[in-house]
Amino acid sequence: MALSKHINPEHILQQSRDHVGHKHSSHGLTKTDPSFHAHPYAARYESTPIPKYSIPSQGTDGNTAYQIIHDELTLDGSPLLNLASFVHTWMPDQANKLMIESMSKNLIDQDEYPITQVIHTRCISMLANLWHAPKAANAIGTATTGSSEAIQLGGLAMKKIWQEKRKKEGKSIHEPGPNIVMGANAQVALEKFARYFDVECRLVPISVESKYRLDPKRAMEYVDENTIGVFVILGSTYTGHYEPVKEMSDLLDEYEQKTGHSVPIHVDAASGGFVAPFVHPKLPWDFKLKRVVSINTSGHKYGLAYVGVGWVIWRDKKYLPKDLIFELHYLGSVEYSFSLNFSRPAAPIIAQYFNLIHLGFEGYRRIALSDFVNARILSRALEKTGYYHVLSDIHRPVDGKKIEDETDVESYEPGLPVVSFRFSDDFQKENPNIQQKWIQTLLRTKGWIVPNYELAPGLEHIQILRVVIRENMTETLVDRLVTDLIEVTEGLKNKGDMQGLAMLEVRSSAHREGNNNKPNFEEDGGPHYSGTYAKPC
Repeated sequence: MALSKHINPEHILQQSRDHVGHKHSSHGLTKTDPSFHAHPYAARYESTPIPKYSIPSQGTDGNTAYQIIHDELTLDGSPLLNLASFVHTWMPDQANKLMIESMSKNLIDQDEYPITQVIHTRCISMLANLWHAPKAANAIGTATTGSSEAIQLGGLAMKKIWQEKRKKEGKSIHEPGPNIVMGANAQVALEKFARYFDVECRLVPISVESKYRLDPKRAMEYVDENTIGVFVILGSTYTGHYEPVKEMSDLLDEYEQKTGHSVPIHVDAASGGFVAPFVHPKLPWDFKLKRVVSINTSGHKYGLAYVGVGWVIWRDKKYLPKDLIFELHYLGSVEYSFSLNFSRPAAPIIAQYFNLIHLGFEGYRRIALSDFVNARILSRALEKTGYYHVLSDIHRPVDGKKIEDETDVESYEPGLPVVSFRFSDDFQKENPNIQQKWIQTLLRTKGWIVPNYELAPGLEHIQILRVVIRENMTETLVDRLVTDLIEVTEGLKNKGDMQGLAMLEVRSSAHREGNNNKPNFEEDGGPHYSGTYAKPC
């Protein structure tokens, strides 16, 4: 075996550059200071190199600044081909125009922008009605920067109510302290709530039998008098499965009858909140269930708005403790706030309102149904290859019954238009040297961003690939994705030497800018890796 050494690309570039007449701290590769942008626009606009990590002493021509940033950003992936994310990436021109016109508005300044606040209130009312709040006028809620903030607010309200109840009963709120129950498949934001606000996080292991999600019966083993609530997820980020909110609610009803302890449910409908009402209207999951006290959703997912807007709604004012709401007197009028931050852009809320009145119920339904058609096509195509097994169930009949009308979405298992899949057992047996993560790497060379990652604790030995079908993932693109998937899979199957791909996987991100600053929490004495750091969102 020949000896080899690592080649430092920065050093090579440094040696390859034109020599200059003055000395400076040089980049090993380019012979220029690596902390500066070196760009061709200096000749056109008479600009000097621009520092990367400190504010330049003099400003730069606007055209030059734009072009430098624009060109560097072209190295990002295409949002259209980013199938890893639930976040919506397209809106019509009218919505874009509204957002630009509203870009400078601050939602928190209610006195300055009263109509923006009226629009915010209308959105709250629309969602409360959509989710069957018993009396929409009594429901209360707020916009957030996304579901992560909304979940923190929902959890805080449940914790505060639990504390008040314990104090009235003369019991300690510290020993043993509050806990919250959720499936191990919970998105990292749910675990953040527990860690950030000193609540014991009780993760219920998942299984194949539980469909990779919360098992309500097993969850009851984790519930006690110190449980502030149960997070139930309407649309797992891993496989798209809805968790059984009704079954969880019924079991908690039985528990209260036996013990007298009332445990509420907060539904994390980050994705499903804008899917289930339109596609699965008969599914019991929302405020129709009395035990559901609050619901969050992301407007920037299947709410079809750009990133930056989430929502949290409480079924009634009594479920949001008054001492969590702040009264403000310094913005020109008396205003009220319940949020983890203060200033926030109003434009995403206005974009959400545009969607609600532009699309209406039927518009949202048509788009969602189209998403499911494409998700079913992809699911069936993957299974027909024989190379893949699909874990998500939205293409499978309810209870295995024969489907008479394939366009009837309620004939299929409910869930999000998400396709999670892995190598089939037969493929793995025939090709033991092929690693599934190489599919992600090879698809990336074709522009597709399809994540490969481990399932949640309990099934962490299983790796899956996942495709999120959004509005702009058309049937034409699904056809192309299937073609590319088959091509790269068969390419791996027909090649004997996998060493090069293995090296590619190891080194693909090793020398990207900023990588050396990645924290090592365990070496620093921090918490051990729990599986949430790299969870998909």
